[in-house]
This record gives sequence, C-alpha cells and structure tokens, in this order.
Amino acid sequence: MSLLARLRASFTETPRTLALVWKSAPGLSILLIVLTVVSAVLPLGVAWVGKSIVDAVVAKDATRATWQVAAELGLVAATSLVMRGLGLVWQLVGNGLGIDVNVAILEKARTLELSQFEDPEFYDQLTRARREASTRPLAVVRDSAQLVQNALTLTGYAGLLTGFSGLAVLGMVVAAIPATLVEMRYSKAAFSLRNWRSPDTRRLNYLEYVLANDEHAKEVMLFGLGPLLLDRYKTLAWTFYEDDRRLGTRRAGWAWLLSLLGTGAFYGCYAAMVLQTAQGILTLGQMTLYVVAFRQGQQAFQSILTSIGGMYEDNLYMSNLFKYLELPTGRAAAIVAPGPLASAAKAEQGIRFDNVGFRYPGKDAWALRNLALFIPAGQSLALVGHNGAGKTTFIKLLTRLYAPTEGRILLDGVDIAGLDRAALHRRIGVIFQDFNQYQLPVRENVGFGSVDARDDEPRVRRAIENGGATADVAALKAGLETSLGRWFSRDGTELSGGQWQRIALSRAFMREDADILILDEPTAALDAESEHAVFERFRTLAKGRTTIVISHRFPTVRMADRILVLEGGQIVEQGTHVELLARAGRYAQLFALQASGYA
Repeated sequence: MSLLARLRASFTETPRTLALVWKSAPGLSILLIVLTVVSAVLPLGVAWVGKSIVDAVVAKDATRATWQVAAELGLVAATSLVMRGLGLVWQLVGNGLGIDVNVAILEKARTLELSQFEDPEFYDQLTRARREASTRPLAVVRDSAQLVQNALTLTGYAGLLTGFSGLAVLGMVVAAIPATLVEMRYSKAAFSLRNWRSPDTRRLNYLEYVLANDEHAKEVMLFGLGPLLLDRYKTLAWTFYEDDRRLGTRRAGWAWLLSLLGTGAFYGCYAAMVLQTAQGILTLGQMTLYVVAFRQGQQAFQSILTSIGGMYEDNLYMSNLFKYLELPTGRAAAIVAPGPLASAAKAEQGIRFDNVGFRYPGKDAWALRNLALFIPAGQSLALVGHNGAGKTTFIKLLTRLYAPTEGRILLDGVDIAGLDRAALHRRIGVIFQDFNQYQLPVRENVGFGSVDARDDEPRVRRAIENGGATADVAALKAGLETSLGRWFSRDGTELSGGQWQRIALSRAFMREDADILILDEPTAALDAESEHAVFERFRTLAKGRTTIVISHRFPTVRMADRILVLEGGQIVEQGTHVELLARAGRYAQLFALQASGYA
C-alpha cells in the first residue's frame, strides 16, 4: 500500500467517529478544541522566553533576566493547568463516549433477528465490535487532537528553525517517515491477527465462563472436567501470547532501528549549531532556541506521524464497529403503527399456515416444508414428534422470531409479516423449554412476562398462582423481593429445576390479555403430580383462547382438541387422540412405546 493510500485509510472512519463524540458531548468537545490549541501555543512561548533568558544572562542584564524567568514560570504554570484540564476533559469525554457506544451496540442488538444471534459469523462481528468499543472511538479523537496540536506546534518551531536552516527542517521531516511507515504496517498486521482469531477469542471466553460459573460448576466438579478445560484454556491463551510476542518483537526491533535516523539527524544539526556558535555566527541564546526548536519540532513531527499511525490502526477497528451498526435488521418492512393489532375485515378467526416452508440460514435441509394448516380461534393444538422434527421452529415462525422461507402465516386473515411485532407479541403468551432464569428478584422474574405490568402486585400474584408457584414463593424469606440466584447477592436463593419452571410458567401467565398461549415442553422438570396440576389449571385458564402445546408426554397431549404429528418437518398425521390411535399410525406407535415404559 502506498504512503498516500495509507494516509487516506488513516482518516476513513474519522469523520463518523468525531460525529459520535460531538453527539455524545458537544460542550466538552468545544472545550477540548480550545485547550488543544492553547496547549500547542504555550511551548513556543516557553522556548522563546528561554532564549531571552540566556541572552539576558550573557548581556549581564539582571533585571531583564529576572522578568524573563518570571514570565517562563507563568507560562509553565499555565501549561500545567491546561494539561490538567485536558486530562480531566479526556476522562469525562471517554467515560461518556464509552457508555454511548456500548448503548449503541446494545440498541442495535435489540433490532436484530433471532437467526442472526444463531450465526457464528455474527458473533465474530459482535465480538470485534464490542472488543474495544469503549476505547477506540476516544483514541481516534485523541489522535486527531494530538495531530492538530502537534501540527500547530511544529509550524511554530519550523518558523523558528528557518532562521537557522531550511535544510534542517527538511531533514527533520524526512528522517521520521520510515519509522512511521513501519508502525502503520505492523498496526495493520496486528488488526488482521485479532480479526482472524475472533472465533478463538470467543472460545477462550467460553472456556473461562464454563470454569468459573455456577451454571456449570456441578458437572465440572463431578465429571472432573476442570483439568481438561483448564489445559485447553492455557493452550489457547499461550498461543495468543506467542502470536503477540512474535509480532511485538518484530515491531519494536524495526521501530528502534529506524528511529536512529531521526536521532542521527538531530545530532547532525546539533553539531552544526554548536560549531556556528563557537565561531560567533550564532549567539548562545540563538543556539539554545534552535536546539530546543529542533528537538521539540522533531518530537512534534514524530508525534504527528505517530498520531497518523495510531489513527490508521484505530480506523481499522472503528470499521468493525460501523460494519456491525450497519448490519441489516430485517425489520424494515412496512408495518402498521404500534398499538392494537390490525383488524381489517377478516374472512376467518384463527391461525393459518399457508404452504409454509423454512430453512435455517446457510442450510440446505428444510426444517419445515409444505405446511398447510388452519387452527381455529379457541382450539387447543398439541404438537408431537421426535427431537428435530420442527416443533419449536413452528412456534418461532408463529411468533415471528423467524420469517418463513416460503409461504405465509395469517392471523385472523392478516399476514403477520405486515403486523407490528410488539402488538403481535402482546397477543401471545409463550414459555420455551430453554426459558431464562433471571438473576433478579421474583417480582421481576414473573413480571417480565408483561413488562408494563411488572409493578402490578395483584397481577403478579395471580400469575404466580396460575403458574403453580404460590407455595414456592411463600417459602421464600423475602417473598416477591427475594433475589433468585447468587450472582449478585449472598442472600440470593437457588431454585430447583421444577421451581424455576413454575416461575417461568407464571411469567407466561402474566399476559392476561393474550388470546394465544404457547407452551413448549413447559413441564419437563416437573413430577407427574405437578405436571397434571399445571395442565388442569392451564385447561381452565385457556378456555376461549387458542393454545399450542409441545410435549413428549402423552397424558398431556391427549387433552388437546387436535394433535399434530410432525416428522421430517412435515405433517404426517393429525386428529384427536382417539382418532390417531384408531389409525394405528405413527402417533399410535409413539404412544405404545411410551405406554410400554409404564408396564
């Protein structure tokens, strides 16, 4: 890559990054500009006053020398104040900007599709965006400010040095370029290395999580997994170390060798200044001024090139952030305004799958295919089939967590693809088999089922009763305010699998206005008596509502008005429990297999 191309690359993402900073803190940004300009001018004043002090001493003018010392003291004090102020402003800008960028990343995550969260390549992008999101934007701004500051300082010193030699200025510039080019080259190599190993970075973080998290502690201890997983962690971590060591060693070696060019240029000019002073061509004060100007000017120019090199690296990392923020969300389709679900004239009341098919992104196999089905409003439907038959995918399509690859899904005669997603979700109460266990108080664990009503205690308690968790909550020391889990509190309470499941069921029952209830293996951790009690309550509460239940337990399935048997992503049978047994087909086989286990 040519020098010009690298210079362009150093500023590619800078305008958008500066816009982020301005949006985050406009007042502090103005103060930053003012302090940066002042900090660039003050060193020139110190250098000029230093020359005057030397000349006054040589002329034996005590009064002038005293005043010049006082002036230098004032300039140095002002410089110290400005630098302290800059440090404070940088801290405040950095803290605020870090929060704003991380909020932008999380806000973006809220708009993404479930399929994106299930894509490893997406997680690599998310890892790269989050990795240095709180530091790189500030680094771009800091390098930009230092670039401006050093450019102003350099201009002043170059003006002073032209009185000595224009060639000295040229030598100062040329000698610093090779080291900067090497820095830019290794910055790109470091960026490429870190991007390339993003999957391994996630793997390293995962191993750390498994080894140091209560969710995995029991199996790690009982199965003796600690040494195995720790060895894998150490192997991967030391591989990272070796990669970084090799790159860092080469980078430091070349940078040192090429920095000698700048050092040689300085001492060449220094010798010329000393010689001319000895010959009486320059005064002692002039020599002092030129030596300081050359040294400080060289440092300023080196800082400019270092800032450009830093910006080159920072812009590479900022491109990761902006690429993530520009990911398509899949939610830009025209929808009705938020609020009640669209209710145009409807030809039917219920849910219709109109020749629906679905393939997971990047997969050739169909998870569901040729699904043609109508579920009348108020009917209870049970889905049966082996793992991987497409039952949970069916639910995720209905709730618009996925969009069909082909066909469409209608609710009350309206294609759900054109409905407001939030309004659709308000009509659905659902609990998945992999429900969340929030490390939060009971009130919120249940109240999250209807966020707007989470502080409505009577409603929360009704949901707990309907979910069968009344006895569980009553046994807790702080009742609804009891923290579940011990991540954040020593007084937190750990629940059993069955207790967590009843809390999750209660969360689903918070949606009292939902006319569609979906339970995906909701009682897997419950004993037979508790399961029977839950479904008896569920049948009572579900009267007049459409219900869809996924279960492997046939005493539960047989309660449904209609049973759907899925196999290979297609409907192979449907009917009531009695009808399907009479057909002696796939359902009857599955029922007989389970019944034989109780014989």
